[in-house]
Amino acid sequence: MLWLAATPIGNLGDASTRLREALASADVIAAEDTRHTAQLLRLLGIDARPELIALHDHNERDRAASLVDRAATEEVLLVSDAGMPTVSDPGFRVVQLAAERGVQVSAIPGPSAVITALAVSGLPTDRFAFEGFLPRKAGDRSRALLALAAERRTLVFFEAPSRIAETLAAAAEAFGPERPAAVCRELTKLYEEVRRGGLGELAEWASAGVRGEIVLVVAGAPEAAPSPENALAEVQVRVAAGDRLKDATREVAEATGLSARELYAAALAARSTAHDVTKQAEPASLPPRR
Repeated sequence: MLWLAATPIGNLGDASTRLREALASADVIAAEDTRHTAQLLRLLGIDARPELIALHDHNERDRAASLVDRAATEEVLLVSDAGMPTVSDPGFRVVQLAAERGVQVSAIPGPSAVITALAVSGLPTDRFAFEGFLPRKAGDRSRALLALAAERRTLVFFEAPSRIAETLAAAAEAFGPERPAAVCRELTKLYEEVRRGGLGELAEWASAGVRGEIVLVVAGAPEAAPSPENALAEVQVRVAAGDRLKDATREVAEATGLSARELYAAALAARSTAHDVTKQAEPASLPPRR
């Protein structure tokens, strides 16, 4: 079968017992960087010497079929340099093809930079979207951020240290400098740091230079303040559907935080205005015939 194994994102102590056993027993290990994986085996004290096959962005399409064929009869372990394979790392095409061919796929869960950064960011974790790496070119990056400006979920990005200052500045322009964010650097490592603040403040901090592997977490767009006009329209729709005016205004006021009394008065005024307009539009009656 095909196994997806999460590897430590920094601290070797996070290597699970299942990961160690899988590394020691696998027939084949498909690795993002075979040199990195060979070093991981040495550091974990694993004496087994499985066949190491390089699997990265440039050759995954060509090697996916052969790996899936081998996974049908052998234990094939797929790892990236850090974290869970397929998550902004190689492996998706292999898993997709294995699923299509009916080859069993399972995972050995473990460290994840995305989840770790989200957890320590101090930002809402109930709903989030992982966006991976933003485009390198400034124009493409700005357009990608503008497309996310109204996204209500917390956003998680990967970014290179050489580009984090530019990305924070672009995010401050697209989302506003006060939008809360957290730059999570070197997670689980000796010099781990989580820097929190508004995007503008963080952009200024990063302009002096930032080192290490970085995950950027940005708060979702704030909920727009309820519009009295939209609330009144909602009341009118409910009344037209058969609700009592008093009930409709109370329920809409509770949902929006607006004053029920003011909303009720506005609804009455709108009803009165509509009645006057309708009355003026009626044709004048003809005089009686003699």
